[in-house]
Amino acid sequence: MEHDFSWVYLLFFFLIPLASMIPRMLRKRRKNQVASQTIQKERKKVQTNHNYSTKSHNMDSTEVSKKMLVLGNLVRDSNTFEKIQKNTTLGNKELDSILGDLEENNMLKVHQKKGLLGIKIELYPTDKGIQKYRTYFER
Repeated sequence: MEHDFSWVYLLFFFLIPLASMIPRMLRKRRKNQVASQTIQKERKKVQTNHNYSTKSHNMDSTEVSKKMLVLGNLVRDSNTFEKIQKNTTLGNKELDSILGDLEENNMLKVHQKKGLLGIKIELYPTDKGIQKYRTYFER
């Protein structure tokens, strides 16, 4: 009676790559949890901060808080329309108008890059935008 232990080789074949993938997956999961916690904290700050007054525009506080939410995502390296939309859960038209306003006020730079799949549009905050975002939350 012979015992066939060939399954051991198969086990090692799968365990070695799995052992290197598990720590990476755990790090990525922790990073995503931390990012979602900071976004939730920002949303709470934006919702509670209704006393913001603008000198150049006469807007209600929800528009300003949505702009600051979008600007905060730009500051934290969400540099594509899809990432910002996913993080803020704003609609296409609303997010497009907010990004247009930020670009008009020189708080946002738009970069177009050519890639293999076509033109890629990336959004970056300017120094003015970063400073406006920081002063808004220092109160």
